Amino acid sequence: MSKVLSSRWTKAVLFVLSLVPLGYLVWRAFENHLTANPIEYITHFTGDWTIRFLLITLAVTPLRTLLNQPQLTRFRRMMGLFSYSYGALHFLIWSVLDKELDPHLMWEDILKRWYITVGMAGLLGMTPLAVTSTAGWVRRLGYKRWQKLHRIVYGCAALGVIHYWLLVKSDVRLPLLYGAILAILLAWRGIIAMRKGKPAPRRVPAAVGR
Repeated sequence: MSKVLSSRWTKAVLFVLSLVPLGYLVWRAFENHLTANPIEYITHFTGDWTIRFLLITLAVTPLRTLLNQPQLTRFRRMMGLFSYSYGALHFLIWSVLDKELDPHLMWEDILKRWYITVGMAGLLGMTPLAVTSTAGWVRRLGYKRWQKLHRIVYGCAALGVIHYWLLVKSDVRLPLLYGAILAILLAWRGIIAMRKGKPAPRRVPAAVGR
């Protein structure tokens, strides 16, 4: 598995696979299969994939540890950028197709509809993470400060799940599923952090002559 994960072709294949949801959406548009409410369908579709890519990004570190495959780290940045890209597309569909770039309507929606307020906060939180995702920014900020900044992603993922929960009216199965996955990923990180924080057990010196 290490050889496969280290191959440059693996990253290229993963990049193409990450574009499949967008390709599927474009195909449905050409075939006129975007349901009776195409704007709502496209908005929900891109929002779903934003959360999915966020959860995939957060799953990289646990999988790397559990599978003992450090090469998985190579894909974390790309998954995070795809999450932001689908999130930005989600926002553009809402702002351009739904609100026709009318700032008054957009601001009114942000203030009146809690799910939009929460979703906007999540996207804004993801923006500095996307901007500072390069190796150059790691050097500029220093690894520790960069790492602290990128912990914002946990809050962004939580806001994404809450956004979805507030949006749906009756069928909450998907937001519940996303929330459960996020809870598991955060619990794993919490357990690891607590283990690292525990002081090492003191060794009792062996008796002389034993």
